[in-house]
Amino acid sequence: MEWDYAKQCEYIALFDADYQPEPDFLLRTVPFLVHNSNVALVQARWVFVNDRASLLTRIQKTFLDYHFKVEQEAGSATFSFFSFNGTAGVWRREAINDAGGWKDRTTVEDMDLAVRATLKGWKFVYAGDVKVKSELPSTYEAYCRQQFRWACGSANLFRKMTWEVLVAKQVSPLKKFYMIYSFFLLRRVVAPTVAFVLYNIIIPLSVMIPEVFLPVWGVAYIPTALTVVTAIRNPENLHIMPLWILFESVMSMHRLKAAVAGLLELSEFNQWIVTQKVGNHVAEENCEVPLLQKARKGFRNRVNVPEIGFSVFLFTCASYNLVLHGKTSYFINLYLQGLAFFLLGINCIGTTCCCF
Repeated sequence: MEWDYAKQCEYIALFDADYQPEPDFLLRTVPFLVHNSNVALVQARWVFVNDRASLLTRIQKTFLDYHFKVEQEAGSATFSFFSFNGTAGVWRREAINDAGGWKDRTTVEDMDLAVRATLKGWKFVYAGDVKVKSELPSTYEAYCRQQFRWACGSANLFRKMTWEVLVAKQVSPLKKFYMIYSFFLLRRVVAPTVAFVLYNIIIPLSVMIPEVFLPVWGVAYIPTALTVVTAIRNPENLHIMPLWILFESVMSMHRLKAAVAGLLELSEFNQWIVTQKVGNHVAEENCEVPLLQKARKGFRNRVNVPEIGFSVFLFTCASYNLVLHGKTSYFINLYLQGLAFFLLGINCIGTTCCCF
């Protein structure tokens, strides 16, 4: 943006290296900016060239479809706040400059810019019918690094921006409440904390402590609600919803760790590791995707120790509950969670063609 030719441009279109916009992308997005002087950003929809390559990519598609259909589209339709996704979008240069320009103070500089532009009174538009092809991470390691960067950066931005949101004069109190409570606190900090602590610590320990009683409905309503709202958008993937819930249970450990690192600004809070992609745009009918080869050496690098450790803990609690039944029997669920931690611990996902 500092080059002379770029300074002459009123609008800036941004794409990550693996994104493939259609030839008419600008014709379908720029008019929103031309005819609406208060619109700063037009965000397009992501679609994926490798979403059926493996169970890992199918799970990612399920999560991202929910994100775009519910969070982005609903935020745009109700004139509420929604964040820039960092790519496949067109910005008004005036809005970028008005918000203070790009800043590298967090690993989510795209979200940072979106929050600052919103506090200046700019509006965003989500164009869900404009679709841009992209690629999902093919390995568990790459996906974990991506999620850690997003979760850590979001939590750190929450720490940095809370006061600025509170004192902003061009944002209504209702939008301030939504941004601080729902967008940042609830979704970036509370959600991963509750998911991990409740399902991977409190429930397993409750089967070993007779004084602790957790009713089945209280344990089941969160995953049931998640299944319903996600399945609405992905009815063809209804059969993998249980696997998605188990996978998200494991990922809550990484997101909680990232949120703590971002809030406390631990040593890794501003670490930037580019998400590895395969780079091959394979046709949907071809399931033999040439996935990334792991360059791992030694036992420590071949397995994920935290996942293995939690799998042992969950298997132990499940076995105790199976042998010595207490007030509730959660051993089936705990065995499944333990199995999910174990399989991800030995990287048994994202390396073979999905057969579901």
